[in-house]
Amino acid sequence: MEIAINNSIYRQAADYAKQQGLNLTEVIEGFLVRFIGHSKVATEQPVPDIVMTLFGAGESIADDDLNAREAYYQYLDEKYK
Repeated sequence: MEIAINNSIYRQAADYAKQQGLNLTEVIEGFLVRFIGHSKVATEQPVPDIVMTLFGAGESIADDDLNAREAYYQYLDEKYK
């Protein structure tokens, strides 16, 4: 596969990558992953066994309770009655 890039843009991108401690390929891949809306990490790395053991732990929360805040506040209310 071949991609043509303006020389000036290439040099600026290479400098940016170097400043960030990355190589240009990593910077371009990161941009493309964000651009197409997929996570490279999520598709390539399996969920560790230790994390899998935590699924289902604790009480279930409502689907609309973002970050379980309502459930947490209800827990605190019960705890400090």
